Order: sequence, then C-alpha cells, then structure tokens
Amino acid sequence: MRRTSLLVLAAALLACLPATASARPLPVDYNFFAGIPPELLNPGGSLPGANDPACVPSPSHPDPVVLLHGTGGGGQTNWGVYAPLLANEGYCVFSLTYGSYALPWPVSAIGGMRPIEQSAAEVSAFVDGVLARTGAERVDLIAHSQGNIVGNYYVKRLGGADRVGKLVGIAPPWLGTNAFGAGDIAYFSRALGAGPAFDAVSSSLCQACGQMFTGSPFMTALNADGVYDSRVTYTNIVSALDELVVPYTSGLVPGPNVTSIVVQDGCARDYSEHLAIAGSPRAAGHVLNALDPARRAAVPCEFVPPFTG
Repeated sequence: MRRTSLLVLAAALLACLPATASARPLPVDYNFFAGIPPELLNPGGSLPGANDPACVPSPSHPDPVVLLHGTGGGGQTNWGVYAPLLANEGYCVFSLTYGSYALPWPVSAIGGMRPIEQSAAEVSAFVDGVLARTGAERVDLIAHSQGNIVGNYYVKRLGGADRVGKLVGIAPPWLGTNAFGAGDIAYFSRALGAGPAFDAVSSSLCQACGQMFTGSPFMTALNADGVYDSRVTYTNIVSALDELVVPYTSGLVPGPNVTSIVVQDGCARDYSEHLAIAGSPRAAGHVLNALDPARRAAVPCEFVPPFTG
C-alpha cells in the first residue's frame, strides 16, 4: 500500500509540472531538405513542433510565428529546420501549404503554384485561425522566397498590417527577379506585343512565377506605394550567391523599420544560395535575433554547403 501511495503521489507531482519542464528538445537538422522525409511519412501533416492546437503563447514570445514557404514548397517540405528550432525556443509555430492545385498527393504538397493573390487570401484565413486559436493579437511571419511576396501582399493589400508585427524575409525578391534573364525576356516580349503569349507559356504550370519577374505588372502594382508597410518591422536575410533572386540586391531594399543582412558578410564559409539559406545555421541565428532582438545572440559562422545548408 505504501509503495502504491508513493507512486500516486509522484504521478500527481509530475502532472503539476509545466509540460515544457520534462519535454526534450526536438532534433534540428540544418538541411533545407529536412522536411521532405516527414512529408513522405505523413502526407499533408505537420512537422514536429508545428500546428500544435494546444500551444499557448508565452509572455516572452506572445506572438505566434507563421511560416510561409517558397515556390514549390509546402508546410512541411520547406520548414524542416525552422519548425523544431522555433518550438525549442518556446514559440508557437504554425505552417500551411498554400497555392497548390486541388489534386491528389503528392501534387497537393507542391505549393506556391497558383496566383499570389489567391495564396495571400489563404494565408489571411490561416492567420485569422491562428489568432482565434491562440488568443494572440498578432503574428510574426517568417517567409522564404515567394513566401515574402505572398506575405507582403497579405500585409499591404488584405489588411494584414493590423495582424503582423514582424516579417522576417529569407531570400526575398522584393523587386522581382531576373533569374536566367526571365525578366528581360518578359519585358521585350511585352514591348514586341507578345506579352500575352509569353505570360501564357510562363504560367502554364506555375502561375505565380511570372508574377515575380522584374517589371511584371504584378510587381509594379504591388510596389507602386513602396515595397514596405511602415506598420510592420522587416528583416531581410539574403545570400550574395543567390541564383534565383537575381540580382540578390532585390532583397536589400532600404526603408523604415527595415534591417538587411547578407549571410556572407563576415562569414565567407557560408556558401548557401537560394535553397541552402533556409537551412543555414547562420541565417537561422539571424532569424532568431530578428524575432527577439532583446535576446540577441552571436550567430555562428561555419561551413555551409550550397543547395542543402
């Protein structure tokens, strides 16, 4: 009887402890492709640390973090590093796949394909759900590549500035991209009267891709009143080796409440480019500092290979 009573007492004491006191940190694999195995094992699911319906924001991190993937990415595939990393830091983390075609998996896991306006509307509804679920007043956004444009369209055109505190951009193409000369080709096609034909071909699979070309009607309209919304704090984290945001300085537009960082500055061993920057420990350190500048910490400098991070 005495042993049973002790066991009951121990169980009661454990039940009174905060859940985080006994929780082990989630493993973090600094590799851009770390989110692919979870998607294969749990199609359409959530990464460890993400989309926890019971997560309550803490006083130190009152704003939930919403992750916005890039072209071809998804709620799991793009964020294998950041979901567990942020959860370990005590954030409530949420991610979604937007802009995918309504087709069976695995096509449904390939996001960022449809028009950016539609993707931004999906993000708007998702953020409303996060705020309702957590009771928070606003969220912070972490975006990669196209996710920055989707997030900024939400902020500037769909009322998101009232619901977003920070937008931390990884490889943002704020002025569009001329990767592989696509922006130039689009410009000359329009000048020659072949714009509709070029747009039809370029958007046959990825409707959002042509929207992000330098000088496209979409980018021109989105930036007509300036790149940023002054009510939101922006941090741009870019790579000088980016091969898809061309030139990489497209992500370094100055503005109010804007901080811009090139990961190679002070660390020539970081060879991350457009993909690997979302798996780079150095970039992740800058992201954590941007989310919580009051607890700013030194960022690592180590060898980071291209493509994987």
